[in-house]
Parts: sequence; structure tokens; C-alpha cells
Amino acid sequence: MPKLGILAGGGVLPRRIAERRLESGDGVFVIAFEGQTDPETVEGLEHAWMRLGATGATLKRLKEASVEEVVMAGPMRRPAFSDLSLDLRSAKALARAGRKAFGDDGLLSLIIEELERDGFRVVGIDDVLGGYLMPEGTLTDAVPGEAARQDIFRGLEVLTALSPADVGQAVAVQEGLVLAVEAVEGTDAMVARAGQLKRSGAPGPVLVKIKKLGQERRADLPTIGVETVRGAVSAGFQGIAVEAGSTILVDREAVVAAADAEGLFLTGISALRDERR
Repeated sequence: MPKLGILAGGGVLPRRIAERRLESGDGVFVIAFEGQTDPETVEGLEHAWMRLGATGATLKRLKEASVEEVVMAGPMRRPAFSDLSLDLRSAKALARAGRKAFGDDGLLSLIIEELERDGFRVVGIDDVLGGYLMPEGTLTDAVPGEAARQDIFRGLEVLTALSPADVGQAVAVQEGLVLAVEAVEGTDAMVARAGQLKRSGAPGPVLVKIKKLGQERRADLPTIGVETVRGAVSAGFQGIAVEAGSTILVDREAVVAAADAEGLFLTGISALRDERR
């Protein structure tokens, strides 16, 4: 296998990918980003720390490390462009992209274009970390009732309508009422915010999370893990519905166990539905 370069955001996924690749006897090189990557991610691994906006230097380090394939893994907290110190390569790329770079998926697609422009083959997380995609159906003892199913459908409607705006991947719905839509704060913060807005005396909200229509699958697939479940429980949610086949489920057994311990449902759904079922 060609040497894999990992553009590492936060969380455990970058480390899991590196360990899986190393177990196969293949090489990895991690690009860790200042203020984004967890330091423990790169312990014992060949790596380099870079700043966001240093596109030219990052590409140079990947080439020096003899990387051929690149994967982007882990959430990135996106700063404002005015807060970044952009190198010439980054500035030119943003100028070419124009308004396309304003959206989350548009910006990530731009990064992929720059990588491919320099001859790297960009792969998706599911290409290098098999078995982590959410299956269809309910994994937990608790299952969504009819009211929860209606909230899931409502969430799908809202996220489908928002897809062209390229904003977020998640929404919180309670009794048909949209409590919160994910934006720059990320899913965990949105869930906490929705918990402060939920209606008392009613079944808890439902978290619905799917990839955007037409989203680049090699970047920023929806991801949930144990912390997602803990956050949902703390905020008073009754369940989580995510897109089957397009959502990364980190530590499946631990996630299901955490949900079952609190009576939370976790279900894999189809993102595009022509009817309520």
C-alpha cells in the first residue's frame, strides 16, 4: 500500500486510522494542526505540526515524507479567514474559489482540489477504516416511537432544505419544533444549546444528522461517538437518528452500551425518503 498522509483534526479517528494502517505494515505520516489536533494523536508517529493556512508548507512536508495517498479525518474548528495567516498558495486557492469557499463542504472540496493538483490521491475515511459506517436500522434496545419517527422525518426535511446553503449536518427536533440547527459551533454544542430550549413535560428532542446532498464523501462525513451519546443524554434527548452508510460510528459497542444504559435510541436511517415510514 502507498504511504498514507493523515490530515488530522480532533478526536480519535486520525489515531485509529494510523494504527489500522500500521497494523497492516504500511507507512503513515500525520499532519497535525496547531490548535486543532489532540497531541496524543501523534505520539510515537511520524508527523509534523503545521498551522492552518500554510497550504504550501503542508504539501511540501507531505511530499518530503513520500506520501502518495491522503485522508482527512477528525473535526476541525473553522476560524474566520481574517484570523488566519494565509500563505500565497492558500490565498490564490481562495481567490479562485470565490464564494464557494464560504461553505463547509465547499472549503473542504477546495482543499481536496489542491491536494489532487499536487498529485496526491485523496481517499475517504471509509476507504481506509472499514467497518465504521452506521448500518441501517436501530442498534439499541430503545426504538423510536411514532412521534419520534415524525420528528426524524421533520429533521430530514429541514436538513434537505438547508443542504444547498452548505451550513451544517445536524438538527434537533422536538414534537415537530426545530430547536436548533448546527452551524459553526458543531454538533455537541448544538445539542447542549437545544437542551436549554427543549419543552418540559414532553418527550425529549431527537438529534438528526446526515451528510449534505451532493457532499464530498472524502471530507467531513457525519460522525458520532460515545461523547455524542453522553451529550444527548445530558441535554435530555430521547434518541439519535443518523444516515446509514454515510455516518462514521466510532466505537460501536461502546456507543450502543452507553445509549442502552440511558434508554436512548440510536437508529440508522435513509436520508432521502419519498414517504413517511
